Amino acid sequence: MITVGLTGGIGSGKTTVAKAFEALDIPIYIADDEAKKLMNNSKVIRRKLIKLFGEEAYLNGTLNKPYLAKAIFNNKELLKTMNAIVHPKVGKHFVKWKNKQTAPYVIKEAAILFENGSYKNYDYIITVTAPEETRIKRVLKRDNSNIKKVKAIIANQWPDIEKIKLSDFVIENIDIKKTKEEVLKTHQQLLKLAKNI
Repeated sequence: MITVGLTGGIGSGKTTVAKAFEALDIPIYIADDEAKKLMNNSKVIRRKLIKLFGEEAYLNGTLNKPYLAKAIFNNKELLKTMNAIVHPKVGKHFVKWKNKQTAPYVIKEAAILFENGSYKNYDYIITVTAPEETRIKRVLKRDNSNIKKVKAIIANQWPDIEKIKLSDFVIENIDIKKTKEEVLKTHQQLLKLAKNI
């Protein structure tokens, strides 16, 4: 079974692409969603996050996302420390999940696949791209955020040009019809590659 990493900058449309693969019966693991579940349910993670951020990290037993987002917003070291607590657990959870799948390949969708060095753990990488202007508009519409915040997140992520150099497939996500065609083409190539292992 092939393991494929799916990544892209904020607002590039990773979820749209992931759903298109899902429609082709490919199992998808959304790292962010699973990380949030683990941050809420894992006693070990909870203990470490409270030690790092203080009691305010959880409100009524649930992860206090606005508080954490504010704390890590301009603090790269804090973000790095938090990721070092959460990501190894997500990695282990993914391996367990993958072992239960029967498809020729699985996809793990993760925003910071290059930034945290985990891209080396995949057989193939798909990077989703879109013009920065388009990405900013999408995030403003989706998250009720502001331009300053979105640009700060973009600044913390690798530029597309760097991601593309290390990717096996690039899907430009501007027009949904073309995106779905690209997904199908990539899917067919991955099926061929999966047959050869």
